[in-house]
This record gives sequence, structure tokens and C-alpha cells, in this order.
Amino acid sequence: MTGEERPPAVAGLFYPADPSELEETVRGMLDAALPAAPGRLPPKALILPHAGHVYSGPVAASGYKLIPPTTRRVVLIGPSHRYPFRGIAAHSAHWFATPLGRIPLDREAILRIVGLPGVALLDAAHENEHSLEVHLPFLQVVLSEFSLVPLVVGEAGPDAVAGVLEALWDGPETAIVISSDLSHFHDYETARRIDRATAEAVEALAPRRIGPEQACGCYPVAGLLRLARRKGLEAETLDLRNSGDTSGDRSRVVGYGAFALS
Repeated sequence: MTGEERPPAVAGLFYPADPSELEETVRGMLDAALPAAPGRLPPKALILPHAGHVYSGPVAASGYKLIPPTTRRVVLIGPSHRYPFRGIAAHSAHWFATPLGRIPLDREAILRIVGLPGVALLDAAHENEHSLEVHLPFLQVVLSEFSLVPLVVGEAGPDAVAGVLEALWDGPETAIVISSDLSHFHDYETARRIDRATAEAVEALAPRRIGPEQACGCYPVAGLLRLARRKGLEAETLDLRNSGDTSGDRSRVVGYGAFALS
């Protein structure tokens, strides 16, 4: 896909296509999320899930409620589900669109990282990918004005992801969101056990304990955790549930976690 704008690919599937309904549902999930604890530092980075809003939206909302309103740029990194490739894919568009409107891409920042090890412009990796798109309505509701650096990760080592994050780290105006679900298609109790261990690994900043069986976004998660350790950040679990909690079907569930790194 090339051109000025990347249009929505999963509106009406993963979230409502009607703008009014979409904004109402996102605001409802944010209102229902737990408020920030007194004295909590604003997060520099979040790890949040990317399933359909009806499944993972309430968990994601617990993280988006904490993003400082002064944020002016969001680095959004998620895994590739449909387009196999090696490396990290940036996009050539100037805008990403949802039913709530268009979000400008930070072209200067994107051009700055293209050419880093493993990073290239690869629009095809974004074309039908939902792992970034489902986050955009939350960002549009909680932030009045911001630019976006959207990156899809194929097969990439933690050093490559950490290098990109280091190059884009900057100050408090920049927030980082890593998109990842947790375990997939286990029974309810098995999923709870696996996801609890994954949450403990995130809190310990221990990426080697998180593989594809623990998180579909294990590659971007690993890069963030490696850099977070170097930066002296601490990780906190905000919410840990699965589709059995949000949809009611506990026979074959997908895990969702929200984590803040400050």
C-alpha cells in the first residue's frame, strides 16, 4: 500500500466503524478503567493488548488512562500477523486514518530510523495488520493532538528493536506503546497460569522468559524490556485478564495484559 494515507483495515471488525459509536465505546472503557494511583509517575512506555475492543479494550483502557495529556508523539510498535518478513517495517504514508479522523505520521522521525539495522519502509506489512490500528482510536480520544511513528515487527532480535526505541526515546513528549496479546487458545486456568508468569517476567524486565507462546508481540516486548533495564525503568502490571473474563467463554481463551514502565 502506498500513498498519502493508510486507510482503516479492520473498522467494523475489531471496533465500530461508526465514529459516534466508536468514540462512545472508547470513552466508556476509559471511564470504567481504574484511576491512576496517587503519586504514580506517568509511564514512558506501555505494553497493551490488540484484540477486538470487545475483548481486550477494557484492559488496554487501563493503560491509556495513564498517558499524559502533554504527549505529542507516540511510537507504536506491534507484531506482524499476516505478512511474514524479517526486520521492522515503517510506512511511507503521511497519515493513518480511523473513523475518528486522520493522524499525522512523524516523517522526520521515520526517516531518521530507516536505515538502522533491520528497519525499512515496507507498506505491505501494514496493509491488513490490526495490531497497531486497534490502538489508534484510544490515542485519538485521550490525546488532543499528536503525531505517530507506527512500526510493524516481523522476525527481529531485541537489539534491533531496542536500537529503534533508543533513537526515538527523546523526552516526556514521546510515549511508547508496545502492542501484544499474551497466551493464545488455552483453557481458562492454564492461560491464567501462563499469563501470570509472563507478567512476572515483564515486572522483572526479563525478556528471555517471554517467547511466542507467552506473547505474540514477544519481539517488540523483548526490545523494550532490554532498553528499560538500561534506562533504569520499573515495570508495573496494571491489569491481567483474558477473553474468558471479558467475553464469558472460558473454553479457549486469549490472554491480555496492561503494563506500565516508568
